[in-house]
Amino acid sequence: MVSEGKEPLAVRVVRALNLKKSESRASSTEIRHDHLSSNHVQKIRVRTKPNAYIVQVGAGLLRRAGREVRRVLPSSGSRVFVITSPNVRRHWGEALEKSLRDAHLPYEVLEMHDGEPAKRLHTVEQLAESLVDAKADRKSLLVAFGGGVVGDSAGFLAAIFMRGIPVVQIPSTVVAQVDASIGGKTGVNLRGGKNLVGSFHQPSAVLVDPDILATLDDREFRSGLFESLKCGVIRDSHLFDLMERNPNKILGRDSRTLQRVIGDSIRVKADVVSADEKESGLRRILNFGHTIGHALEAATDYSQFLHGEAVAWGMIAAAAIARDSGACNAETAERITNATRLYGPLPPVSCEVQSVLGRLGADKKTVAGAVHFVLPQKIGKVKISSDVPPSIVRNAVELIRNHA
Repeated sequence: MVSEGKEPLAVRVVRALNLKKSESRASSTEIRHDHLSSNHVQKIRVRTKPNAYIVQVGAGLLRRAGREVRRVLPSSGSRVFVITSPNVRRHWGEALEKSLRDAHLPYEVLEMHDGEPAKRLHTVEQLAESLVDAKADRKSLLVAFGGGVVGDSAGFLAAIFMRGIPVVQIPSTVVAQVDASIGGKTGVNLRGGKNLVGSFHQPSAVLVDPDILATLDDREFRSGLFESLKCGVIRDSHLFDLMERNPNKILGRDSRTLQRVIGDSIRVKADVVSADEKESGLRRILNFGHTIGHALEAATDYSQFLHGEAVAWGMIAAAAIARDSGACNAETAERITNATRLYGPLPPVSCEVQSVLGRLGADKKTVAGAVHFVLPQKIGKVKISSDVPPSIVRNAVELIRNHA
C-alpha cells in the first residue's frame, strides 16, 4: 500500500514578467555572452511519434533553460508554469527563474511536496485547480523541475490538463536525469501499487544539467546510479564496465566520468524508447530489477527504500533468478551482484518474504496472472521470462532478505 503521508499541497507563487527596457537590454546581453556553447552539450534524439524531441546534457544548462523553453512554446503568447518542490526551488529556483526572465517568458511557479507520499491523484488535482485559478489554457506549457516524483506528477498533469498540454522536463536527481524524465511515462500511485494511474505523454524537450546534482545528498545520488548500472546490464556492456571499474570516481562525482555515465545511460533509454514507445515489446527490458523492486517498495509502505535502492535489490534478485533458471552463468550473476554492492550501502530487506511475493501479482508487468521478469543472459543482453518457477523466485527473495 502507498502511504497516505502528509497531504501534499500545491502552492502557487506568482512571478510575472514585467521588465523595464533597461533590464531587457541587460538580460539580452547576458544571453549573448552566456559562456555555455553548444560544443559543451550532448544532444540525444528520442524518436517518438508524432514528434521527436531532444535530450540535452551539459553542465550549466540550467542557466540557458529559458531559451530552450522558448524554442518549444506552442505559441508566442504561451505562458509557462513551473512545477517544482520547495527544496529544489530553494537551491536552484532562482537560476531557472532568471533564465525565464532573461528569455522574456511570463511564468508562475507551483510547488508540491516531493517523495512518494506526494505522488497521488490528490496532488495532481490540486495542481490542476491551481492552473485553473491562474487562468492556464491549452497554449500553456509546464516545466517539471525536480526529481522523479515531480516529473511523473507534472508530466501526468500535462497529459490530462485540457486534454493535453506540452511539458519540458528539467530533472534534478540522478534517477530522473537518466531515467524518469525520458520516454514519456507519467503517472501516480494508488494504494494498491506504484504508477497504476498514468499516461504516455512525451516531453517537448529534456534539459539535463549535471551541476544540479551538487546539492543532492549522497544517498539520493547513489540511488540514482543503480538506474545507470541497469542500463549497462540490459544493453551497454561498456557502460557496465565503466561503472564496475570506476566506483570511486563516480561516487566522488568526477565531472567528466559522471557526465559520461549520464549521457550513456540516456542513450540506452532513448534508443529503447525510440524503438518501442508504448512498451509493447523491447521497452520492457527497462524494467530490469523493477519487478521485485516495486514489490519491495510496496511491502515496506514506501518508507524504507529510495526507488533506486529497491531496484538495486531487484537487480540482485533478478541475477539470482537468471542464474538458478539457467538464463545466465554464475559469473555473470556474481558480476551484477558485486557491481551493485559497489554503489551501496543498501538498506536491509527486513520485510517478510511472503509480503514481497504477494505483491508481485499487482505489478503492471503482470499479464494474465503471469509475472514477467527481465533476466540477464550476459552483460549487455537480457531476456523477458514469464515462466520462472515460483520456488526460484522465492529463493531469490530469501537471498536478498538474508544478504549481508
